[in-house]
Parts: sequence; C-alpha cells; structure tokens
Amino acid sequence: MRTIIHIIRKEFLQLIQDRKMLGVSIVAPIFQLIILGYAATFDVKEIPMVVVDQDRTASSRNVVERFVSTGYFLVVENADRMGDIDELLDNGHASAAIVIPRGFEAGLGANRTTTIQFIVDGSESSSASIALNYAAIIVSRFSQDVVLEQFQRRGAARLPARLLAEFRVWYNPELRSRNFMVPGVLGLLLMVMTMILTSLAIVKEKELGTLEQLVVTPIRPYQLITGKLAPFLLIGIVDVFLVVVITTWVFDLPVKGGIGLLFALSLLFLMTTLGLGLFISTISRTQQQAMMTAIFFFMLPMVFFSGFVFPIENMPPIIQYISYLLPLRYFFVVVRGLFLKGVGLEVLWPQAVAMAGFGVAILSMSVLRFQKKIG
Repeated sequence: MRTIIHIIRKEFLQLIQDRKMLGVSIVAPIFQLIILGYAATFDVKEIPMVVVDQDRTASSRNVVERFVSTGYFLVVENADRMGDIDELLDNGHASAAIVIPRGFEAGLGANRTTTIQFIVDGSESSSASIALNYAAIIVSRFSQDVVLEQFQRRGAARLPARLLAEFRVWYNPELRSRNFMVPGVLGLLLMVMTMILTSLAIVKEKELGTLEQLVVTPIRPYQLITGKLAPFLLIGIVDVFLVVVITTWVFDLPVKGGIGLLFALSLLFLMTTLGLGLFISTISRTQQQAMMTAIFFFMLPMVFFSGFVFPIENMPPIIQYISYLLPLRYFFVVVRGLFLKGVGLEVLWPQAVAMAGFGVAILSMSVLRFQKKIG
C-alpha cells in the first residue's frame, strides 16, 4: 500500500506541475457545465415571424395578436406582398410567416369555413416542428372561440359542450430543456475528463520513456495500475461535487434523490471510463493518436446513441439494441432520475447492475491488456 501511495503522490505532483492538465481537470468542467447549461437548450421562444395581412380587419389582427401574446412568436415584419416572404425566409430574418387572405372576417361572419396560411422554414426541422405545433394549437383555440361567439350572438339557450384537458407535468413542471440537459452534462464531463486524461497521462509517459523506467523497478503491475488510476478517480469525484454545487446554486436544480447514491453510482460509471482510458493507452503510441481514438471510436458513439440529445425510442431498432452496450446510456437514466425524479436505488438498481457489470468487465480486460503490454 505504501508503494501505491508513493505512485499516487508522484502522479499528483506531475499533475500540479502541468498547469494545463490541472486546468483541464478542475477548471474546464466548471466552464463547460455553465456554458452547456445555458447553450444546450431545445426551448423555442420568440420565433421571428413575418405577417401578410391582406384582410386588415379586427378579426385578422386578433389572430396575429394571439400568436404574439403566447410569447412563442415575434413579428419582425409586416409585409404587403407574398414575394416578401421568400426574401425574408431566404436571408434568415424570419423563420415563419402567416398569411391572412382577403375576406377572412367576412367568411367568419357568414359562417363559412375560412383558411389562413402558415409557412415555416423547415431547414431546422426540430424548431419547425415545434412552431407548427404552436400554430395548430393557437388556430384551434381561435376557431373554438369563434364558434362559441356565434352561438352567443344567435341567443342559443345552450352552448355546445367542450372538452377541456387539465395538464399536469411531473418532474419538470416548467418544461425547461435545461433541466433535462444539465444532468446529462455530468455524464459527458466524467467521460471526457477521466477517459481522455487517463489515456493521455499514460501515453505521455510512454513517449517520455518514464513508463519503462517504472516497469523495471520492483513495483508490481497491480500497484502501478492502481497508482495510475487512483488520481483520476479522485478527479472524477471532485468533478461530481463541483457539478452538484453548480447545478444547485447556478441552475436551481438540486439533487432530489440521495447525494450519496449519486456518488456511489458515479463510481460505478467511473470504472468504465477509467477502464476505457487504460485500454486506449494500450493501443495508442502517441497522445494525438490516443485523443483521436477516444473521440471518434468511443465518445462520439456514446454521445449520439446514449440518449443525451436524441431520444433512444426514436432511433432505428438496430441502434436501440446497440445503445444497450453503452454504459453512458444507463448513467443518463441514473442522473436524470436522481436530479429530476428523486428516485432511489429501488428504481435505479437495473442501471446500477448494468454499470457494475460493464465496469468490472471493461476494467478487468484493460488491466490484463495493460499488464501484458508492460510485461
């Protein structure tokens, strides 16, 4: 144990002397979490919209006002010609357009079916889909109000029955995508910090020739591996603590589940990332090669297929099956369950078992390969 402590001490001394590595390990996660917390959002508000009101009546102005009052749309231009819509959408000054034809109010007064045209820029498909849903809801409510108003004008004794839905949103009442994204950033930070730093630190010693010097000493392989991985395990724990502090005080998103459980399950996830970092160091000869291998063969597939950005349920079946092989998928369920739902181990135990299995398998395989390489 004394030998392992000396190796850990040596690793920390090297880390402290390398100010760039120290900054990447401690300072960078703070900035990344804050930046991604504010930038990584799917909330769509104040969609720039151009209005072509060819009717110019109280009813047409009422329709436009309903769009604006929701806060989801912002009128940036009142155009007179249909051709202006093309120019504004092409140059990006507007993302949507509403066209109200002549005779709109007259058609409503005559109890005729009338139409309005809503145009949306589909180059950003997610924003366009959200804008279309907003528009459909606004027009539907306007249509219901028109029908009720006509019944009241006719002096109907009984108004037509309406079905009103009462919505209750659990776990994220304000539907802020930031609350969904920020816990996931914890998984990304742990993966990036521990996997890349571990692989780079070991490969750097290969390049400098100091790893061979350690091998010829009486240090046993398990002592060397433990001493190499322990500092980055501690860095991962510190990063978890920093994330909890920032999410609580900056984003007002405390851990609703047990903080102790968060650290315990984070340790299981760190077993996989440290194991992958150790494995990458055994197949890489230079730091550049280790960085490229980590990013393209491990990090990108995990980010895209683990549910961080895209719902796994919307992926093709074969990709959904592949996602079961990614430890990050299970950790995302853990952090979102602890931060948003406040659930405990009685709910998250399948994810805990999966991460433990992946951690033991990946770390064992990497240790055996590393021992073979240094042997």
